[in-house]
Amino acid sequence: MSGITLVNQVKASKFLSGLLQPVANAFVNAAGYRQLGMRYDDILREETDIIREAIHRLPEEENYARVFRMKTAFQYSLSHTVATKENTLKAEDDIRYLTPIIDEVAAEYAEREDFNNIKSFSK
Repeated sequence: MSGITLVNQVKASKFLSGLLQPVANAFVNAAGYRQLGMRYDDILREETDIIREAIHRLPEEENYARVFRMKTAFQYSLSHTVATKENTLKAEDDIRYLTPIIDEVAAEYAEREDFNNIKSFSK
């Protein structure tokens, strides 16, 4: 997936990133998943085959930590509270642990689909 993407252009431009960073921060704060102690990749929908396969490929300790964060967030939700200030996830701790695996699995699925759709032009 080479090429210039909009994300890369925004990151490269100091003006655009300065303009859009406050909007992105406001969106993340409005989403509220960090206040429950969750990471961005924890809130991805698990209904697709690609994400299910990516979760299956997670290392055991990362999968355990993911399930623990989800159960803790569920408990906060049941009690109608949010995490305390020290348990709230900080922006620097919100790393994408599942996204690289999702990209890898999506590339494998695309390659498999291309391979299955090869047409023979024999005469």
